[in-house]
Amino acid sequence: MSQRTILVVGGTSGIGLEIAKEVVARGDNVILTGRDQERAEAVAASVGPNAQGLAVDISEPEAIAEALKPVGEVHGLVLAAIERDANTVREYDIARARRLVTLKLVGYTETVHALLDRLPASRETGIVLFGGRAKDAPYPGSTTVATINGGVEGLTHSMALELAPMRVNGLHPGIIGDSPFWADKPAAVEAYESRTPGGALATMADIVGATMFLLDNQGVSGTSLYVDRGWRLT
Repeated sequence: MSQRTILVVGGTSGIGLEIAKEVVARGDNVILTGRDQERAEAVAASVGPNAQGLAVDISEPEAIAEALKPVGEVHGLVLAAIERDANTVREYDIARARRLVTLKLVGYTETVHALLDRLPASRETGIVLFGGRAKDAPYPGSTTVATINGGVEGLTHSMALELAPMRVNGLHPGIIGDSPFWADKPAAVEAYESRTPGGALATMADIVGATMFLLDNQGVSGTSLYVDRGWRLT
C-alpha cells in the first residue's frame, strides 16, 4: 500500500497524540490538530518529519472549513478531540453543555463535511469518531457526556449510510488506566480494575490498536467498537 495521509483531530495530547505517533511509525503521514498553531507545530516536530501540525478548533464550527483549507487529500480521519465535563441536571450549566454538544456533534460533522472533497470515495477511506462508555454507563455528572456519546453512535450510523463506500465507525473507550487523566488517580483506577474481568483496565495501546483496525479494515462500517476489556459486562 502506498503512503497515506491520516488527519487526527485532537492529536496534540493524550490518545490522539499516541495515534499520530503510530501513524508515522507505520510509514504514513499524519496531520495532527489542536487549538493552537504553535503548539500543534511543536508537537508535530516531536513526532517526526512525516507529521504536520495545524490549528483547528472544532468547538467553533463556522471556522472549521477555513482552518482546514491547507489540508490536501486525506485517506483516513480520526476525530479524537474531547473535553471532560461534569454537569448534572440539578446544577445544569447551559454554556458548558452547549460547548460540548457543539464540539462533539456539530464539530465532528462539520469537519467531515469540510473535507468531503479531499476524502476519496472508497472503502479504503476510514473515518473514526471517538465517543465513550458513558453513553451506556452514566455516572453522577455525566449528563452531557452520556448524551453526546449516544449522539456519536447515531452520527456513526447516519454517516456510514450517507458516505458509503467510505467507512465510518465509532470507538468507545472505557476507563483507560494509563492515560494522562487517570495516571494520578490510583485509587480510582484500582476500584475500576476490581470491576473489570481479568483485573486490568484497557490501555492507550489498546485504543491505538483499535483505531488502526477501524481505519484499515475494509469490511467494517457503521459499527460501535467498545474498548474496555469487558468492563461493560460487570
